[in-house]
Amino acid sequence: MTEPVGRLGSVALDCDNPRALAAFWAAVLGGTMRIETDSFCAVAVDGLLLVTVRVPNHQPPQWPDGDPKQFHLDVAVDDLDKAEGLTLAAGATKAAAQPNPESWRVLLDPAGHPFCLTTLIPH
Repeated sequence: MTEPVGRLGSVALDCDNPRALAAFWAAVLGGTMRIETDSFCAVAVDGLLLVTVRVPNHQPPQWPDGDPKQFHLDVAVDDLDKAEGLTLAAGATKAAAQPNPESWRVLLDPAGHPFCLTTLIPH
């Protein structure tokens, strides 16, 4: 690929209480709460969003083995269809579950790590 598909827009942390986790990271990093709901919060920190997402039956990660998955990257793009095509051509695969394909697409990197392409993150 000669030009990037998008830019890193956010890092999303899975949790059982998005408001509490977002408040913690806002305090630690000096961020500003941009979105705050019971299921999803976003903290702006130096041009990046730290997102906290409620997941059913959340289990805290185990150290040092890191199981289960606890975070993913969000890539900010202007055109979902174009970005998806370029990313698939680079070696990604499309995840079977697509909760909101009009606003973000869930893909898997070549090692199977999930990440999202999204138009929801402002420049």
